[in-house]
Amino acid sequence: MKLELRHLRVVCAIAEAGSLSKASSLLGLAQPALTAQLHRIEALLGGKLFERDHKGARPTALGELVLERARVLLPAFSRLQEDALRLVDDTVPADRYRVGAVNGPMLGGLVHRLTEAHPGAHVSTQVAWSGQELSAMVAAGRLDYVLVGVCGDAPPPSEHGLTWHVIAVEPVFVLMPEDHPFTLLEEVELAALRDTQWAVVPGDGCFGDCFVAACSRAGFTPRTMYEVDINSCIDLASSGDAVALCQPTFRRTPGLVAMPLAGAPLRWRHLIGWDPEGPAAAFGPQVLRYAAEAYRETAERSPRYSGWLPGHPEYGVVPHRALV
Repeated sequence: MKLELRHLRVVCAIAEAGSLSKASSLLGLAQPALTAQLHRIEALLGGKLFERDHKGARPTALGELVLERARVLLPAFSRLQEDALRLVDDTVPADRYRVGAVNGPMLGGLVHRLTEAHPGAHVSTQVAWSGQELSAMVAAGRLDYVLVGVCGDAPPPSEHGLTWHVIAVEPVFVLMPEDHPFTLLEEVELAALRDTQWAVVPGDGCFGDCFVAACSRAGFTPRTMYEVDINSCIDLASSGDAVALCQPTFRRTPGLVAMPLAGAPLRWRHLIGWDPEGPAAAFGPQVLRYAAEAYRETAERSPRYSGWLPGHPEYGVVPHRALV
């Protein structure tokens, strides 16, 4: 893992809040997940960033150095994004749907529905690892809608003033070879995978920390986690070198099975956001409905997931009234 801007934001949030408990509330993270993330950041930087006691968290000398640099870098990065976006020509067709998406199951189905229902419209897409990056593009008028995923009850990107709706809530499955003995079970206990290596597609949320916290609740610390692209996840799972954490809608791949984890210890929410003051807001409910239809169709193509859903009614497509 490399040091990223999101890590600097975490360090600044802890310093400003004065304690991990207050910072976890501000960041929308469970305190164990934030503590695990801080430990990973400290491991990257080679020392403790905060002295912690009953009075709160106070920066160490190393922490003060990191905070000093972070308070310069973070505003500079935001200004760079804003200035770069202002230089781009913003002229677009009147009838348009510009959709940004982080890795998810419904972009293709959404594009199909948009082009079918609006044959004269200009539909364009942009994908990225970062929901923050795409949300900033919506706020700047470079995109109309953004599809993101967030872990558990974590909030969506909030600094850009977008309106957010929940499309669907889903459990996290694990991808393993079809000849693995666990594929004969209905569900896999997370603790039964304590000795495995792990693979996951990267993102800018708290999923990695929530996974570590879930493993801790199951009584173990996970071994190596490879952050790789989707194809590498498939390769590592196929070879048996790692169990890949995946969405339950993962497209069927020869030789691999996506298995549910007992008790669904990890949960994922798919969201759509738009600028409530922008012209795209008028069509937001319609695009939300298309996205929900696309998710439902994708879920139905997964026999194991579609068979799992009836026994877990809290998962799947969420009624459109749900608003974040």
